[in-house]
Amino acid sequence: MRDTIGPDLRDALIRTAHALADAARPETLRHFRTGLSAENKRLGGGFDPVTEADRAAERAMRAVLARERPEDGILGEEYGSTAGASGLTWVLDPIDGTRGYISGTPTWGVLVAVADAGGPLFGIIDQPYIGERFEGGFGRARLDGPQGRAALRTGGPRPLAEATVLTTFPEIGTEAERAAFRRVAEGARLVRYGMDCYAYALLAAGQVDLVIEAGLQPYDVGAPIAVVTAAGGLATGWDGAPAHGGGRMLAAANAAVHAEAMALLAG
Repeated sequence: MRDTIGPDLRDALIRTAHALADAARPETLRHFRTGLSAENKRLGGGFDPVTEADRAAERAMRAVLARERPEDGILGEEYGSTAGASGLTWVLDPIDGTRGYISGTPTWGVLVAVADAGGPLFGIIDQPYIGERFEGGFGRARLDGPQGRAALRTGGPRPLAEATVLTTFPEIGTEAERAAFRRVAEGARLVRYGMDCYAYALLAAGQVDLVIEAGLQPYDVGAPIAVVTAAGGLATGWDGAPAHGGGRMLAAANAAVHAEAMALLAG
């Protein structure tokens, strides 16, 4: 599919992606830091929150797609899959980082990606409260925010001993996955937690060197993969394979630190 996308379709997909992020912004901001209640989607233990803000934002995005791109498929966190006929699928996470959202931290984001069978083609990581939008794909890699527009470019090679690593949960994945993560973390200069999708945005902006996560869903990774790779980084599974199906993600600023981290993750 990607080999047949001409300039007109490319521009239409970029416009639609921005329209989706624009539609989600007010729905997320309407409820942010208001004491909004959250339901627990995880039965049988643990806490996986969902709020009316998540659902309202996804409904707003789906309304845009029904109007602008009805032939495309949709994969959204809150309302599941809708089949399409075009070979393109919109991968939507209306609030990535709902735990952060209900805690009041501005590290959550709206994730929008358009993908074909080979993975993401273009993606947006939008942080409505700060007013930052990171986009990548189709030859673009840029940030629009309070300080204006800037190019996105991941950082250059440096050893893990000088690197900054981000993840969302210190209790990442299974016990084996936690042990693998600790091998990387113990060799890094700095490790920070609780970033959700904003970690990938910071990686694309050249602020950090690695993002390592596990237990991810396809809607968690579509936009981050597009943005990070457009900025010059790598975003793969822990084994170096494509990661757009979810699971374990190793996103890196460059091939050198990616290889060093991947070797430690493999044990």
